This record gives sequence, C-alpha cells and structure tokens, in this order.
Amino acid sequence: MMMMNSNKSESRESTELEEAGGRYHDEGNGLKSNNEIELTRIRLMRSFVETQDPSSKVLDDLVIRRFLRARDLNVEKASALFLKYLKWRQTFVPNGSISTSELPHEIAQNKMFIQGFDKTGKPIAVVLGARHFQTKGGIEEFKRFVVYGLDKLCSRMPPGQEKFVFIADLEGWGYSNSDIRAYLGSLSILQDFYPERLGKVFIIHAPYIFMTVWKIVYPFIDKNTKKKILFVENKNLKSTLLKEIDESQLPEIYGGRLPLVPTQDS
Repeated sequence: MMMMNSNKSESRESTELEEAGGRYHDEGNGLKSNNEIELTRIRLMRSFVETQDPSSKVLDDLVIRRFLRARDLNVEKASALFLKYLKWRQTFVPNGSISTSELPHEIAQNKMFIQGFDKTGKPIAVVLGARHFQTKGGIEEFKRFVVYGLDKLCSRMPPGQEKFVFIADLEGWGYSNSDIRAYLGSLSILQDFYPERLGKVFIIHAPYIFMTVWKIVYPFIDKNTKKKILFVENKNLKSTLLKEIDESQLPEIYGGRLPLVPTQDS
C-alpha cells in the first residue's frame, strides 16, 4: 500500500513539474525577461529537489541554474539530472575531494596541466593526449582522475566565473593512446555532473587517424557541448588561441609565457 502511495506521489510531483514547465514556457514570448524566467524556475526546482534530497539545501542557486541551463530550463529534466548528480557525488566522492594517493597511475603519466586564465577569467587546462595509456588502475582510477582535475579547475575560478577552458593537444597521438571507454567516461562525467562548466575545448594537432575515434565518440556528445568544441589548424594555432587567451596566460609551448604546471602541483 505504501508503495502505491509512493508511486502516486511521484506521479503527482512529476505532473506538477510538467505543468509548471508549461506555464513558464509561454513567458519566453516576451512577457517576462529571461532572467525573471530563470529565477522563477530556480525557485521551483529548488523547492522540488529539497523535498527529494535535503542535502541539496547547502548548494547555491548558481548550481541549480547550471543544471537548468543544461536542460534548456526544463525543470523536470534538470531536477532529474541534479538529483542524479547528488547521489553520484555522495558515493563517488564521499570525502568531498579526491586525493592524489587515489591516482598513482594517472598522476605518473603527467598528462594534465592547469595554469593561466583566458581573457574572461576562465581557468585553462592543457591535456596531452599522447601521454595517456590504459593503466593498471583501470577505468575507475581514470574517472577519479577526471573528477580530481575538474574539481581543481572549478576551485581556481574567480568570483563571477563558472566555466573553464581545455586545450586538448593530440600531437604524437596514436592508436596506442586510443581509449574509447576513457573518452566516453570523461564525457559522461563532464556532461552529467559538471553541466555548463565547459567554456570551450580547443582540439589541436589532431592527426588524421584520430578522426576514426572521433566518429565513435561524437554521437555521445550533447548539442550544447558540441557548440563548444573547436578543431584548430596548425597554421592558425597561435592566432586562434591569442584571440581568447592573452600571451601572458598562454603556455610557452604555444608561444606564450607560462610553463606547464602539472595538475597535482597547481
């Protein structure tokens, strides 16, 4: 009997969210500003998720807003993703952060670096794809490494900034570096648990053989993320990066002034 009541309750909550989403959708026709619509939906979503998981009360409205934007302000879809995130975070990062002691094999590859900011204050990470190989730590250690790096980036954001930038350098990349499970795992973490955190990805020095792997990964990239990915031709590399990153903040290997700093030392 309790199960039946629970199912009825969940159905009623779902219906309320759908109806609310429909009501506020019409407001986008000029009756309210986008900011007012967002604020209304933030309040609606917060009210719902706090009844489902009280731990969500400690998270601010900016977090709620990122999940809403990732689902085009659809309250029901954003709430489902947000509750999934809370559950994942509690189990995958039970201590609140990941220690380098949990990442011995990934750290040893020295493949991710964090330093500098773009012209709008987004922290920059550089990933050297040719240094990635499958390790004894397996996919789980790799996923922990991804979360470790993303949390590091988020911690470096100045007030008012919510996004980061990646430079994915594939110079020297070959089939021995190919790791579809790792690519899809990191993509899932980024899209599901760090929504609206990615500002842009510059993919540079991509060899032709990489496109074989790219064709496999591409269908799993959501439409919002696809808009933020830019393949850069070698001849336009420095000029493209300098449009968004000042020379003082650009790594030396790309014609800037900053040395590469490993993530664990940043």
